[in-house]
Amino acid sequence: MPTARRKVTLRAQWLGKMLRELRESNGYTLKEAAEYLQRDLSALSRFESGVHPIRRGDVLALMDLYGVEDRPQRDMLISLTGELTRTGWWEKYTKDDVWGSTIDLAWLESRAHSLRMFATTTVPGLLQTEQYARSLIQVANRHSTQREIERWVSLRLDRQRVLDREGEPAHLSAVVDESVLRRLVGGREIMRDQIRHLILMSQRANVNIQVLPFNIGAHSSPDGPFALVKMDDPFPEVAHIESPAGSIYLETEAVDRFVDTYDWLQEHSLGIEDTAALLADLEKELR
Repeated sequence: MPTARRKVTLRAQWLGKMLRELRESNGYTLKEAAEYLQRDLSALSRFESGVHPIRRGDVLALMDLYGVEDRPQRDMLISLTGELTRTGWWEKYTKDDVWGSTIDLAWLESRAHSLRMFATTTVPGLLQTEQYARSLIQVANRHSTQREIERWVSLRLDRQRVLDREGEPAHLSAVVDESVLRRLVGGREIMRDQIRHLILMSQRANVNIQVLPFNIGAHSSPDGPFALVKMDDPFPEVAHIESPAGSIYLETEAVDRFVDTYDWLQEHSLGIEDTAALLADLEKELR
């Protein structure tokens, strides 16, 4: 029986990348670091590529070897090591029919204290109704089985738990292009319910929704939608871009451009009251 291929998670890739950069910046070869850990060279290579989770003791040893004395940096590496084996509600979806990049997004959202999203084609997943989500997924995955479609709908709805999280729910700020609201996904009734849902969600203290109107013309993100996920220290803010080939995640300096883009979009969007008025008008039109 063939061995199941291990999925490389985003958090394992992050940690491996950090360890590799520390090793290289200190002038150690992969062989030298592996010998220090008393491990095979291939084992350390798998740690650095994120293919295999590294143990806490090995991370502590490598930090000593690489001279990592800065307390915040040490805490970040140890904290990320603990995340490698952290489980959550998303574990039930870690099957072959759910992309690993989607599970990574669910993990990021579960750690987020704030999210900023720009939507150009569909309502953001965290704000979708069940019927709206199903209508989208059925068309986008028209060759899939009904079981697979229902599984993906369930995952999308489960991700929304982050906005109802006990203690400190995540704060969501969303800029939605007006075209998203005027596209009849699933028909008038489903779209009307979706608009009503946006009206209700916008009344929450932790949700901010603004519409980028048609009359603004050209805007700062002509290449499409994106999301910014900000977690508690020591984790970095991450930019997420969805593509036909899967998710793309960016961090460090690359995120700054998206932050600037989002600030521009938000500044040129309708205010809270005008957005509420537009949503109300759209809901009436769809009755």
